[in-house]
Parts: sequence; structure tokens; C-alpha cells
Amino acid sequence: MLRGLSGQRQAGSARAGQQQQCAMPTLGSSVCGQRRAPAPGVGRRQRAAVQPQRARLGSVSVKAILEKSTVDYVDTSRATTSSVLAIILGGGAGTRLYPLTKQRAKPAVPIGGAYRLIDVPMSNCINSGISKIYILTQFNSTSLNRHLARTYNMGSGVRFGGDGFVEVLAATQAHAESNADITIGCIPYEESRASDFGLMKIDGQGRVTEFAEKPKGDALKAMAVDTRVLGINAEEAKKRPYIASMGIYVFKKDVLIDLLDRDKQGGSKFLDFGGEIIPYAAQNGLRVQAYGFDDYWEDIGTIKSFFEENLKLARTDAPFEFYDPKSPIYTSPRFLPPAKIQNCEVREAIISHGCTVQDSTVDGAVIGLRSHVGSNCIIRNAMLIGADYYESDEERAAILAAGGVPLGVGDGSSIENAIVDKNARIGRGVRISNKDNVQEADRESDGYIIRSGIVVVMRNATIKDGTVI
Repeated sequence: MLRGLSGQRQAGSARAGQQQQCAMPTLGSSVCGQRRAPAPGVGRRQRAAVQPQRARLGSVSVKAILEKSTVDYVDTSRATTSSVLAIILGGGAGTRLYPLTKQRAKPAVPIGGAYRLIDVPMSNCINSGISKIYILTQFNSTSLNRHLARTYNMGSGVRFGGDGFVEVLAATQAHAESNADITIGCIPYEESRASDFGLMKIDGQGRVTEFAEKPKGDALKAMAVDTRVLGINAEEAKKRPYIASMGIYVFKKDVLIDLLDRDKQGGSKFLDFGGEIIPYAAQNGLRVQAYGFDDYWEDIGTIKSFFEENLKLARTDAPFEFYDPKSPIYTSPRFLPPAKIQNCEVREAIISHGCTVQDSTVDGAVIGLRSHVGSNCIIRNAMLIGADYYESDEERAAILAAGGVPLGVGDGSSIENAIVDKNARIGRGVRISNKDNVQEADRESDGYIIRSGIVVVMRNATIKDGTVI
């Protein structure tokens, strides 16, 4: 389960010779990252170099302006992590993210215009110097396996070492120093969504004394604690009175093997970490420690949270950045041309590689790889996931002449409050906005569904000219 995009703190390397540990980020559905302030006088998305300016006759020729990097990068040798291996659990069927998971595994769901969910825990491990990485998948894993093979060929020069991006190594150090059997990454959380997580109570030394998986009602109320124990102030503790599991577990190797081999009551084996193994360990004398984290972290396991967190990435004050000079998020090298944007009005948007947008308005949107947006369109508060391939001008003309709908968004269409999945075909003059504020609707036969008021156009769907949703 991808339980988080998470932030960056100083992380040390694992001690040589210590007992082998298993760091297990679960690929449920979450995002986390360090909030970074822009350098004085530099826009948030500006980088270290300003593109050369062409000289004009009779004016001063400015060929380039170079600015010192805002991050002092010191190349480091590969972190000592021979005693740590990572197991990324690919999660279940991803029913809460349906229909985005209808034809792909949850870890393969695209995010941020050019990435996939699996890129976050994989990059976290790589940036922490962990090279022993195992990924366990269950459902619709073809595209996931293809992405992993293309992206994470460890012989391709991927840099190891540096700070741990989600503190994977810092957590293993804390695990070793406390002599814990199990260490759980955790975060203070508000009540409104606390029941979506495993919740815990801890003592003054950070030891987990009680663990409940996704409690509801009175059981939820009973898990409220004073979260100042995690180091936050009283005001924040009042807003976030629950300690939620981030789905990142560090086990001693022999403890993990013993728990997986052990029969639970009734003779069957343990099958679930949060629902079975962690509660059993906490109740039966094993030393289970909490490792607190308090930076950007969001569960994106529902259509609503997935949509909202993706749109936040396009904001000027985005809480998470996919690029950091010391700890980047890696993804597949696709060798696509830059986006081509002609005569457009663009505000707070991510427009990915290989896109074409012309004579249109893009506002608060994420436009994914190879997207085509025709003339006089409005893309507002929307996410276009993109396409796997291009159609040539000749192919598009032939499709239109035959009365069909080419890939992308047709001329004069408006898309708001919506997710458009890969390879979808939106006709000319289409209006997608959910103007009637329908909260839930299953219209798969028409190529879309509505979840939490958000219209999701399905993968490979065709929305005909003039359709209003």
C-alpha cells in the first residue's frame, strides 16, 4: 500500500554489523515531502539558471544569468545499508481509487503529470541508499512491472547515498537504538479522517501500548491521545489528537519471520500487517516503537484525496516538490519533446512532456504526458492523465472525417472538477463540470463515473461531441 509521499530530514546510515532489518514502506496511497521555501527573489519553480536571452540591436546583450544553487550539494559515497532491505507492498485491488485501478495496479496510478505512485517509495529507498528492494504485487501488475523494468535498472547510473528522503534510514537507526522489535512510522492526525488509518497509543518513551486498525465510533474516540508526546505544540495537538500509522514498518528480521510463520488463534496464518500483526505484537510483549514524523504527508487512497493532492502540486505554494537536488523522485525516462503551448492563458498548472495546448485557458490543472488540448478550451481544476501514444495530424483528420473522436480534448470543450484518465477521447464542444453537484453516479456505459462530486472519465473512453456532464 502506498501510504505516503513524505518529507525529508537528516538521516544517518545504518550501523555496520547490526542485525539485518526489513524496512517495509506500504504502497497504499499517500504522499509526503519537505516544505521548501524559495530563495529570495527567485520564483518557486525557477531553477539555478535563467535561459539565455537573445540580444536585440542597440541593446545590451545578456547571454546568461547564473545563480548559485540554493542547496549546498556535497556528493557522498553510498550509504552503508547492507543490513537493511526494503519490501514495498503493492496493496490490494485499490477499490477506493476505482476506476483509476480498473486496468492498473494501485502503485501504477499516475500522479503529478509524469510520475506513478510507485516512484515515491522507490525513490525514498534509493535516496536512503537502500539497494535491496523487493516489491510485492497482486492485481493488474503488467503496466507496473513494465514501469519498474524501464525505470529502476540499477545498472543505469542511479545515484545512491545522501539524505534519507522519507527518513527510511533515520527510522532504522531509531529502531536499532531503542532495541525495538518493530518500529512504526507515525504522524499526528485530525479526527475527520483518522478512522481511515491504523491508530496507536504510546507511552512517554514512544513504545506502542495499543493499536487499532481503522476504528470507528466509540472505538475511534477511545484512541484519542495528547499528541504533544510526538513533539508538536499544544495548539497543533488539539487539532490532531490521533497518532496514525504511515504504513512504514521496520522489523528485526527474526521477529518478522517468526510472526509470519506463527499460527494465530484458529490455526491460520497472519495475513495483514495493520489489522493483525501489529496489534498482536503490541499486545503480546514485543517491543513496538513509534517513530514520529511531522511534515507533509497525505493519504491519497480515495478519488477525492487523490484529486485534491494532485491539484495542490500545481499551486505556487505547493506543499510537495517532486524535484530536490539531493533527493529527487525518479521516474521512467520517456524521451519526449517539451510541451508546446501556443496563445494560451496559463495559471498555476503543471503541463508535462509531449503536450500540445493551443488557444486555451489552463487554470489550476495538471496535464499529463502527451495530452492534446484543442483550441478554445477551458481546463480548470482538472487533471488530465494523458496518453500512451500520439495520433498524427493525418490520423486525427481521418478520424474526424469518419465521425470519430481523436485522442485528447476537442476544440471548444470545457473540463472542470474532473479527472480524465489515459487515452480518453473528449469530443468537440463537450462540457464536463458536474453542474448539478451529483455526488455519486455509476455511468460506466457512458464512459465515466462520479465519486465525491468529481467526474472521472475512464481510460480509453470516448465522450462524443456536444456531451454535457
